[in-house]
Amino acid sequence: MDQRRFSESTARNRGPILIVLERVLAKDAEVLEIASGAGEHAVSAARAMPRVVWQPSDPDPDSRASIAAWIAHEGLTNVLPPLAIDVRTDDWGVSKAFDALVAINMIHIAPWEATPGLFRGAGRLLRPGGVLFLYGPFKRDGVHTTPSNEAFDQWLKQRDPAFGVRDLDDVTRVGEKNGLTFRETVAMPANNLSVVFVKS
Repeated sequence: MDQRRFSESTARNRGPILIVLERVLAKDAEVLEIASGAGEHAVSAARAMPRVVWQPSDPDPDSRASIAAWIAHEGLTNVLPPLAIDVRTDDWGVSKAFDALVAINMIHIAPWEATPGLFRGAGRLLRPGGVLFLYGPFKRDGVHTTPSNEAFDQWLKQRDPAFGVRDLDDVTRVGEKNGLTFRETVAMPANNLSVVFVKS
């Protein structure tokens, strides 16, 4: 049985995301992806950047099964078996350092506690000068950037009151507390942002 899962939104946004990743990641970076979901971004990035070593992870067993199925289907040797990581825990079961952490469409589909957990982990595991890359919708100065993002935020909260579109200023403050400096945002399709932080 094919355990690969497919996402229409991933099919739409992986190209623009890849353009930013190819610019901000070193050619031979070791990357830890958090909340890899189905695994489509992992194999897309690893296929496009063959010298990058990509470590996917997800707390959900079905997602990890999909990631493993994608790795096997693509025959990629630079994607490692997925790890079970819940960023809210202090022990991720990972001891090595990474050049980059990547979290795509994560922090708005998780309780707020996941955001400081992600940055604490980045502070622990990133090498000096390492990159934390986030992708998704964000508020600016406490305000939604578009009516569609506001409607999406309401839909998320109906799904789970702990979910929601986060304010970029709040996220940046969490980064600063954990030794990560905001570097840039890149406007993306569908009113999303790529946000790049660097470990001081």
